[in-house]
Formats: sequence, C-alpha cells, structure tokens
Amino acid sequence: MNAAHRFALRVYYEDTDLAGIVYYANYLKFIERGRSEWVRGLGIDQGKLKAETGVVFAVRRVLADYLKPAVYDDALVVETRLQSLGNARIDLQQSVLRDTQVLFTAEVTLVCMGADGKAARIPQALRAALA
Repeated sequence: MNAAHRFALRVYYEDTDLAGIVYYANYLKFIERGRSEWVRGLGIDQGKLKAETGVVFAVRRVLADYLKPAVYDDALVVETRLQSLGNARIDLQQSVLRDTQVLFTAEVTLVCMGADGKAARIPQALRAALA
C-alpha cells in the first residue's frame, strides 16, 4: 500500500544474550519502536489521541520469523509497511534489516480500542493520515 517507514537503531550490549546475539524478545521491542515512530511520522500524537478520544491501539497478533542474528553494535533499520486497514484493525508488515539483509520479519495486527476496552472505529484523522 504505502512506502515503507524506516526507523534506525543500534544494538546495545543490553539487547544481547549470553551468546552475544540479540535476544529474541528484543525484536518485538524494536518493531514496537518502529511502529511508534511510523505513527508519529504521520502526525498522530498517540497520547493526545488517547486523552481526547479514549482510543488506544493494542497488538492482537504477531507472526514472527527470525531469519539471521543481529549482534552487538549492529546498525539496524526497522521497516514498517501498511498492509491493510479495516474499521477497527490495522495490518502491518515489519522487517528488521542490517544493510540490505533481512534479519527478522513480522506480520502485526493492531486493533483500535475505546476506553471501555472494546473494539472501536479507527479515528478519521488517523484513517486520513494512512490513506
């Protein structure tokens, strides 16, 4: 749908495990940062959105593939691409790369929730930003 949003990060010692490679759960943190910066780049302030509408987004599903290890001091890029947009759902494709080498991929489904914790329609401002 849209061009990929790119977010650069570096692997720190704290991101690695005893084997010296990035601990598997940290890839989820990396792609979370990438999603947050993607939304910020669209001009959406998630804190303000919550305060004004009660709307938040939650991860409903992640399908992840660990392809190659990242190691301490690697310069990485998280790419985030919109795959589809529903009434209350956003499907994304995210990848973590070192140079052009894909290390990790994930299909992520987000759901929009109201203050009551139930599914809610994606606000028009965000829908417009994604269009």
